[in-house]
Amino acid sequence: MGYLLGVVAFAAALVLSVMLHEAGHLLTAKRFGMKATQFFVGFGPTLWSTRRGETEYGVKAILLGGFVRIVGYTALERVEEADRPRAFYRQPAGRRAVVIGSGVAANFLVAFLLLTTLAMTIGVREEGAATTTVQKVSACVPEALGKRCDAASPPSPARRAGMRAGDRVVAFGGVPVADWTALRERIRAARPGQEVPVVVERDGRRFTVRVVLAEVGGEPFLGMTARVAGAGYDRLGPLEAAGFAVGGIGRTVVETVRALAALPAAVPELFSPERAETPGGRVGSVVGAGQASGEIFSADASWRDKTGAYLALTASINVFLGALNVLPLLPLDGGHLAVLGYERLRARAARARGRPDPGPVDLTRLLPVAYLVIVLLVGLSALLILADLVNPLGAP
Repeated sequence: MGYLLGVVAFAAALVLSVMLHEAGHLLTAKRFGMKATQFFVGFGPTLWSTRRGETEYGVKAILLGGFVRIVGYTALERVEEADRPRAFYRQPAGRRAVVIGSGVAANFLVAFLLLTTLAMTIGVREEGAATTTVQKVSACVPEALGKRCDAASPPSPARRAGMRAGDRVVAFGGVPVADWTALRERIRAARPGQEVPVVVERDGRRFTVRVVLAEVGGEPFLGMTARVAGAGYDRLGPLEAAGFAVGGIGRTVVETVRALAALPAAVPELFSPERAETPGGRVGSVVGAGQASGEIFSADASWRDKTGAYLALTASINVFLGALNVLPLLPLDGGHLAVLGYERLRARAARARGRPDPGPVDLTRLLPVAYLVIVLLVGLSALLILADLVNPLGAP
């Protein structure tokens, strides 16, 4: 039930994020007197709609986007004579830029408010220090780190050796280990398949177990999660929380750009066990994000951990939507802003030469590029959905 609740919560967050993005376009367009005839969440057949004034509001069957229909959004659209003064393409460039960019601004504002609220109420997570005490013993040797066990997965070395949660590793391979860093270094120095003596303390009594290390991703694998000491949350004041939010958004944008830039090269790895080892391979679809949300809600963690992780995930969704739409590619918002900017530069250059304004860009020449972008986005989305179904990444 926890996993299903997480998936539903993610779907709700995604739909709300899309609604707020489109609401940014709608509210600014109406504020400037433009005519907006439709505001819909989703695509495909209409499930429900209602009309308020001149605008129809509704929900469509495929909840993977949304749109606002503003009269005369491009010069290609046929506009009734009575609506021409309110057509989008006839408005001043500054107003058009505000309407185009307001959807992205809405997403970044939502992310800022979510992260600020998280920092002030839940608090900022203090990671603490990992110890040599076992928090959890892995059930199996996975095909890759982050993957789940299946019926064919062998037991992990720690489980086979009888280690339990609460055990404290005192020595590994005859070398005392005082903290997790030392233990991790000793594990990495060992060879997969090698039998290693491990001194364990349980209920005040020390004894030795024999562990045969496995190999996962080319590294020795023991199969234990370290208990963290000193972890907790630090609630921030308003100014500190705002700084935390701005920093978090900046880091997410940088990571998003790096991941998207690395994605083409990572496509061959999407269906391999090494998928999660590169930034591009860690790019997921709405299915993957839903899976991550489900794992957050079903995890053996406190409500505070779950709420904080969910708010952070929702904020990252909004940052991703904003960053994606900024790309200067039609039909994305960034593409429309790029066209508008080119029109203004061309008009300024013509004016400097004493020539008349050449007017709007001939969008018919850009339609093939826009169609190509749509095909690539749809194709890439389908590929990522398939990868998340057959080779899931798991929760971050």
